[in-house]
Amino acid sequence: MWRNISDRIHRFSTGWATIASLGIFLLFTAVVLPSQVSRSEAVTGDAASPDMSFYYTADELYQLAGSYGEEGREAYIRARFTFDLLWPLVYGFFLSTAISWTFRNAFSRESKLQLANIVPILGVLFDYLENISTSIVMARYPSPTAVLDGLASVFTMVKWIFVIASFTLLLAGMLVVISRRVGLSSRQ
Repeated sequence: MWRNISDRIHRFSTGWATIASLGIFLLFTAVVLPSQVSRSEAVTGDAASPDMSFYYTADELYQLAGSYGEEGREAYIRARFTFDLLWPLVYGFFLSTAISWTFRNAFSRESKLQLANIVPILGVLFDYLENISTSIVMARYPSPTAVLDGLASVFTMVKWIFVIASFTLLLAGMLVVISRRVGLSSRQ
């Protein structure tokens, strides 16, 4: 299954698709993301967001829910099912195509490293699991939401591991491509 998904991403990841995904990512990062942060801060104040933490406990999640107030919790949930439906797709699209294109130029096509383009997809999956679980906790507050309140933090942590790993893989692949191109040009 993973090989099949990876192969499909590779077929789609032309130079133009990679450039387009970078453009969309940069546009979203420069325009949409700051607007969303401002909107969120206006409703929740300076309270942190579970999405931006690497780890938090269930108790800390409930403390955040309480500090948001009813309006803040509603805004948080709304953002998870509007903005945060698109954002993971944007960064996932960019990272998957960029890793595919870079690794195709850095390593042999038969290398197991070609499967690295799956890592961002896993980040997107855990981002959605995080959004669903934290939204359910926010919606049910102050009633406890056993299991999901603890899983939310796990989903967040695993999301960040995959997202950070994706950027690390992309950087490593780019360094390999650059070193090979510099090495080739110095031999000619």
